[in-house]
Amino acid sequence: MIPLAYVSVPPVCTAAIKQSPEDFCVDEILGFDPDGEGDHVLLHIQKRNLNTQDIVDTLCRFADVKNVDVGYSGLKDRHAVTSQWFSVNLTGKIEPDWLLLDGSSMSCSSADSSSIENQSIRFLTVSRHKRKLKRGTHQANRFKLLLRNLEGDLDDIRQRLQRVQTSGVPNYFGEQRFGRNFSNITQAEKMMRGVIKVKSRHKRSLYLSAIRSMLFNSVLSHRVTQENWDKAIAGELLVLDGTHSYFQYEEGDDSINERIECGDVHPSGPLWGKLKKEQKKFDYNAPFFELENSIMSGYKHWCEGLERAGLIYDRRSLRLPVSELAWGFVENDNLQLQFTLPAGGYATTVLRELCQYNQM
Repeated sequence: MIPLAYVSVPPVCTAAIKQSPEDFCVDEILGFDPDGEGDHVLLHIQKRNLNTQDIVDTLCRFADVKNVDVGYSGLKDRHAVTSQWFSVNLTGKIEPDWLLLDGSSMSCSSADSSSIENQSIRFLTVSRHKRKLKRGTHQANRFKLLLRNLEGDLDDIRQRLQRVQTSGVPNYFGEQRFGRNFSNITQAEKMMRGVIKVKSRHKRSLYLSAIRSMLFNSVLSHRVTQENWDKAIAGELLVLDGTHSYFQYEEGDDSINERIECGDVHPSGPLWGKLKKEQKKFDYNAPFFELENSIMSGYKHWCEGLERAGLIYDRRSLRLPVSELAWGFVENDNLQLQFTLPAGGYATTVLRELCQYNQM
């Protein structure tokens, strides 16, 4: 797979992450309050050494509902302590006693043997809601990370932290998107070529998302190399911060660079798919798109496969703002980090600009 470009030279410091689940803590910020009524139960759950699908499967069994009746906004790491929100549609059903699951140890067949020990879930909040949670509806994620055994030039990592605090980082999709050893890409390729049939809706979605994410990363890496990932190019589509809305930049609008600098708008890259009617109003023949089209031409079969699968074309910010960033050195060779990322941002994308890390 393609190597991803760095904003500057590759980092020189090394560190270890996720040596313990408590080293990688994530709290999902929903961004709105539960309705307090409705057929859906909104559950705020803290999990340890479990992935999101493990919790979905558990809720389905416990509440006697189908997989489609359980909603969530984002996927969360397994080897971590994370909190996230789930919705369960209980239309026509009696609500179970969720506290019977609270604090319970888990044993999920999808987990590898190294993580089975000390799996658990806790219920933080239980409330009613009128609608099912949908992917990407949460506002942000708050991270608290511990980097252990930090070695190298500490002045270098301090300078990088200051730059990240000011300018953010390239908004790459993290390696977990692609599966271990890029297995999701391999399976997606087989699926698109008809070598395998994938019946699981969840797995099919993972494979298609991996392909689309790889295409986006390819475009972003090229922009980083050209040093214009955080600058507006005439004709490109700019994303409004914190939204899925975008507009086409026309040369001569002198306010754009100021809006980019203050974080109001961001340059964007493609999430490939079929164009909706309202998206066809943009000028895709603008010189800016020559760059994207030249990269996509090398992956024509992927692009066509995404369109056949019914994915809708969209845009994603090339820049990932890192807010509320704070850090401190613990016992000399450990680094404690805290920061908040908008929904869809990856903590490992931030870490790759700071140090070379390894994990269990």
